[in-house]
Order: sequence, then structure tokens, then C-alpha cells
Amino acid sequence: MAGVAGAVDTTLTELPESRVRLRVRVPANELDRRLERKANELGRELRLPGFRRGKVPAPLVIQRVGREAVLEEAVRDTLSSWYSDAIATAGIVPVGDPQLDLGALPPEGEALEFSIEIGVLPKAVLGNYLGLEVPRREPAVEEEDLERELEGLRERLARLETAERPAGQGDFVVVDYTGSFAGEDEGPGAGDAGAPLPGGEGRDQLVELGGGNLLPGFEERLLGASAGETRTVELTFPVDYSSEELAGRGASFEVTVKEVKVKQLPDLDDDLAIDAGFDDLQQLREDIRRRLLELDEGRIEAEFRQAALDAAVAASRVELPADLVKARARELWERTLHSLSHRGISREAYLKVAGREESQIVAELEPDAELALRREAVLTAVIAAEEISPTDEELLEALQPTAEREEIEPQRLFERLRSSGRLQDAREDLAARQAVELIAASAKPISIARAQAREQLWTPGQGTQGEQRSAARTGPAPGELWTPTERRPSS
Repeated sequence: MAGVAGAVDTTLTELPESRVRLRVRVPANELDRRLERKANELGRELRLPGFRRGKVPAPLVIQRVGREAVLEEAVRDTLSSWYSDAIATAGIVPVGDPQLDLGALPPEGEALEFSIEIGVLPKAVLGNYLGLEVPRREPAVEEEDLERELEGLRERLARLETAERPAGQGDFVVVDYTGSFAGEDEGPGAGDAGAPLPGGEGRDQLVELGGGNLLPGFEERLLGASAGETRTVELTFPVDYSSEELAGRGASFEVTVKEVKVKQLPDLDDDLAIDAGFDDLQQLREDIRRRLLELDEGRIEAEFRQAALDAAVAASRVELPADLVKARARELWERTLHSLSHRGISREAYLKVAGREESQIVAELEPDAELALRREAVLTAVIAAEEISPTDEELLEALQPTAEREEIEPQRLFERLRSSGRLQDAREDLAARQAVELIAASAKPISIARAQAREQLWTPGQGTQGEQRSAARTGPAPGELWTPTERRPSS
């Protein structure tokens, strides 16, 4: 298969094991354009006699620096864009890291050619995906959940009262503190003993003993302290502390306890209900029950859509090479690390807390990766079979919640996605959601009890239902049903 997208020509060859090879040709005029752009960038920093800084013309930069050196930088800067163009041309969903064969840079006037080999989302052979019988539970509110909500309300309406006794676990203390570096015999902190800690001073700070909000060991050393008492708290900052200046360093805090306060929870009675805006406790309970029921109904809707999709997946056939599953598991791990980095948690810190090797974590993600690939393959096939293609109006409506959160007009968000090249991704995401809705809307709800009874049925001579499900991993029988009682990893 061959095609053209933007600046590159692309030819696709299918390989075994759900892999493809893309041969990409960058025309000479596109290469020259990129070469000139890079030369202009370099010219802004190059100083040559007779030219003002930033005004050295591109041909002179190429002559001075060398065409090959400038072209090499231009190719390195643009390769990811050409790769994206090639993927878009081929219409594939890549899985895992590509193997790139760039080869030698071409002489002037000739095109650049390179090849990419990469795993791709496999094609699903669809079974029945409409009108499937799917288990759906009835909404319910557990009494313990209701009581937990009431206790949360008591906590929110609690008052802090001064206690004339030493501080205990769960109490609050009002403190003043000043911190300084502890003495160190060697290392970068040697000689800093007694120097003030950056940001290490506070006045009238309210501290919950046992809340776990301060440095490890700080709260524990204030247990038993009374109002007016001053204590010296010595501890060491964690090695993965957010401030590099303090990470792993010893510190000493002079802490003066000014007050000990105890939390007083209100009684669970009509007065509590009135404070919360209700006539009596019974009305408060009914309101909480109603809200919990609405939340459970929302969860049931989500569970039913997922169960309907998984029933369609079980009825379809998807060949998944082991290497493809491993590649997606690695992608899931990298996404997790990316998410953790936004919360200030490094790879090393997470692995230390998890107490596992990276290879173990990636291996544990393989069941999730396999199920995610199966779901994506089936949804892609359903989108094609049903010719699902969201309109701009539908996409604008789908963007409405995001636009509201960002406090902009949906049309402006739409244009922003278009200009950044992410509009097609948003359209594909919406198409997938529409495919799930189509499958779920046609599904026939059955009771959990009926689904469980079906799960226990088996045919003599064909093995147990569980064995049949295991065989279905590579070729499931049409209509095979997954229920919430069967353990499956989530995507």
C-alpha cells in the first residue's frame, strides 16, 4: 500500500506477527526547505565579519558549516514529524517502539529515504457484537456506606476545643517552630551546623498528630507535649525530598507547643441534620441514601458498557503475538511514569516504594496490555463495520465538558486541536466512545444470578467453562459471556 501525507511519500508492507515496514521518501524539495530553515536558525547565532548578528544568509551558513552537518541537524529535528506523517499515511495504530533504518544522507538534489519497522494494532475478526446478553446488577446502598457518609459529615462539622492535658494521637497542636541544619562530618553539608533551613520557620501552625502531613518522625516526637513546652525535634529529610538542597540532610527543629486541641464530633442527631440544612436526621439519611443510589446507578452504567464491550471482545477473534503484548505493557508503564512525574514522583522513588524491579512491574502489566489491545482491535473493527465517523457538530458537543473546565468556547478548543494536529486523535477517541455506546445500547441486560448460572454450564467432553474461556483467548466461541464475577484486569 502506498500513499502521500503532507511532506512524505509512504509505502507499507505487511509483515508477520502484526508488524509492518514503512518505506518513507522525503522529496528533495522538502529536504531543501528543511535544510534552509535549519541554516537560518544557525545563522541567527553565527558571527561572520561583514554581517550583523542574526543576519548571516542561509547559503553562507551552509558553505561555512558544511551542507552535511546542517542537513544532519535538520533531519534530526524533523524526523519525528516525518514519522507522524508516515503513520498517518499508512492509517495504522503503532504499538511499541519503532526500528528506524535511516541510512546515508543523500547528495544535493536527491530525496531522503528511510524505513520504519513497527508493531501495529492487529485486525479483529468480529463475532456477534450487537444484541448480546450482558449482566447488569441492580443499584443498592449498603448501610455501612451510608454510615460512612454520616461520619464524614460529623468530621466536617467537628469543632476543635482547647484541652488542658498533654497531646495524644489524633489531637491537634498549635506550634511555633524554627529549623536549622544538623552538623555533618563530611559531604556538601559539612560546616552548615546551625544554619537556618530555607523556609524552615513557622508561627501558629496547626498540626494534626497522626495526620501524616509532615516529615516522617516530626509528629511522633510531639506526642505527650503540653501547652508551653518546647521540644527539639531532630530528623533527616528523605533522600527523594522535593528540594535537592534538603534531600537526605539532617535537621533540628525547635518546636514550642502553644495549645493542645481536641476534635469534638457533634452527636448524630436532629441538631446535626439541622446544621447540615435538613429538618431532621431521617431526612438527612434519606438525602444521603438518594445521592449514593444515584452514584451507584452511574457506576452500573459504566460497568454495563464495559461488560458489553468485553462480551463483544469475547465473541471476536484477535491474534496477539507475545511481543506485541510486551510492547504495549511497556507503553502502559511509560504512561504511568509520565503521570507520576507530574506529581513529582520519580521512577527511582516509585520503584523504591513499590519494592519491585521495573521488569517485574512491566510483566505484571501484560494482562492489562493484552485486554487493552483486544478491546482496541474490536472497537476499530466495529467503527469500520458500522462506518462510524463523528461529525464536527458531534465533536464540538463532546468537547463541551473540557471547554467548560478550561473556561473557553468549544469552537476555540476545536480550533486549537486542529492547529496542533490533535483534532484527528480527538475524533478517533469519540468514534471509539460511539462504538461502545452502540454495543451497549443494543445489549440485553440479564441478572447477575442468570449470568453466574450460565458461567457454571459446561458440555461433557469439552472441558470446563473455565477451560473453554482459556481457549477463547485465541479463538473465543461466539456469544461467550464475561460477567463481573469473573476476574479480569482493567484497562
